[in-house]
Amino acid sequence: MHQYHWLIQNRIRFQRHRYEDNAQHAQSRNGWKLRFNIGIVGLHTALRLREKFPESKILILEKGVLPQGASTKNAGFACFGSLSEIMEDLKNHSEDEVTQLIQKRWDGLQLLRKNLGDAVIDFKPFGGYEIFLREEESFYNECLQKIPFINEVLKPVFKNDVFSKEVDRFGFGNVQEYTIFNPFEAQIDTGNMMQALLKLAISKDVLILNQQTVTSYVDHGDKVEVVLKDFSFTSKKVLFATNGFANALTKGEVNPARAQVLITKPIENLDIKGTFHLDKGYYYFRNIGDRILLGGGRNLDFERETTTEFGQTEIIQNKLEQLLKDVILPNKNFEVEHRWSGIMGVGNSKNPIVSQLSENVYCGVRLGGMGIAIGSLIGTELADLV
Repeated sequence: MHQYHWLIQNRIRFQRHRYEDNAQHAQSRNGWKLRFNIGIVGLHTALRLREKFPESKILILEKGVLPQGASTKNAGFACFGSLSEIMEDLKNHSEDEVTQLIQKRWDGLQLLRKNLGDAVIDFKPFGGYEIFLREEESFYNECLQKIPFINEVLKPVFKNDVFSKEVDRFGFGNVQEYTIFNPFEAQIDTGNMMQALLKLAISKDVLILNQQTVTSYVDHGDKVEVVLKDFSFTSKKVLFATNGFANALTKGEVNPARAQVLITKPIENLDIKGTFHLDKGYYYFRNIGDRILLGGGRNLDFERETTTEFGQTEIIQNKLEQLLKDVILPNKNFEVEHRWSGIMGVGNSKNPIVSQLSENVYCGVRLGGMGIAIGSLIGTELADLV
């Protein structure tokens, strides 16, 4: 994981130095189409804008040295929701809404694969599994009973059954006999994805400035004035793709949700391949070669994890390690090599927000933890508002 992040970091630093001089002249220029955040949404927005406006100047501003959001920090799940997550969604959304949302996630994944190619993003269709702890007997049985119903709800999207039960063949500890299998789920390398998107954007003459914090902006009707710490300039259009950092922008419709993640050192004779969901998706893990990546646990402390601050907490890290020891890797020795966190954007609705905020200002945010699936599509939709 370090290696992929470092490649991106080097690329971003190179671009910052390359375009630093250009920024000093940006104060007096009009005609910019400005994008905030170099994540999956932001870069797809810029690429779509370039298709629509081949002569326009397109500038991306990023607060961090490398992307600050979830695009480089997520687990690389090419998924659209486990069975239990979809059951939860149906409690707050109609069947049509859930079907439309999953259709968007599925379409977004196909768009990402089309734009970058499976080999580039290391797309591996190992399938996805939902596992249940022994103490979840009642909920486990409810999920098994709901398989035919959920498959019917999703039939318009996939034309075939999505979920089926399979005997646990991975040797997990303290789990129910059956897993719920989804053959349409896969995993990708998000480091490769971001590097490819950055290269593509740069090749399309999209300018990128890193370590830039916007302090204010004003939509004057015919242009938007953007103020940063060291300089200011005007742009014809401004588009925000800041997801988990969009609380103020959306007047509370988007809340930050920190996701803590860890990855092990290589494990000898690891026989786990796929993406795995536990506890209604609040925990998730996958193999990365012969390592295990595991994340989640914000349901242990929702209040503290509703933050834009990066970091780890003892309660969640202890739980993740306990799951590794007792459930995922029983009777196996392992060591944790690295820990990190990312910030997702969530809210009362699972539907993303793609909207016009004022005459010349737009946003595409609230991806609900499904940025890999839906990000490319939301970026395209955001650009198409202009």
